[in-house]
Amino acid sequence: MSLETGSQETDWAALLLAVRDRADRAAFAALFQHFAPRVKGFLMKSGTPAAVAEDCAQDVMATLWQKAHLFDPAKASVATWVFTIARNRRIDVLRKSRRVEPEDLDWGLGGDVPDETANQVEIYEAEEEARDLGQALKALPAAQRALIERAYWGDRSHGELAAETGLPLGTIKSRIRLALERLRREMARE
Repeated sequence: MSLETGSQETDWAALLLAVRDRADRAAFAALFQHFAPRVKGFLMKSGTPAAVAEDCAQDVMATLWQKAHLFDPAKASVATWVFTIARNRRIDVLRKSRRVEPEDLDWGLGGDVPDETANQVEIYEAEEEARDLGQALKALPAAQRALIERAYWGDRSHGELAAETGLPLGTIKSRIRLALERLRREMARE
């Protein structure tokens, strides 16, 4: 369970296992400090307002603490697990925001009935696309998958990845480009 020092990388799985197995508060604090701002950024990039993204990020981190026993490092990386929780929380917020409250209904006074089917189709398609993307990510070589996760979910620049991994910047860019091409091909097949 190492924390970043120079070129050394944090073992997020070990920290989450410490939370899972021992309710380790220091490990949770490290996970929170790293992932909460990234989850908020991820949600904001997907169109969630800042205040809602902040609330969702807090909920995601609370879920991480409460459901750490469900984490299985053989099934997913910590980043994948955390961002899946974030995606699901965002979908829940979307559903709730689109749900009509009883006081907002027209109650037969001549108003139109909202088309809930369109919203349900959008949510279903988003869930299906996320599932397909998860499968496509699993099919990537480990080195490419790790770079994609760190670049997009970890919010790292190519230069930061080069500094962290010790790989040349051109290698980082090539691996990410190749990974994205593979993901596009996989997603086009499904």
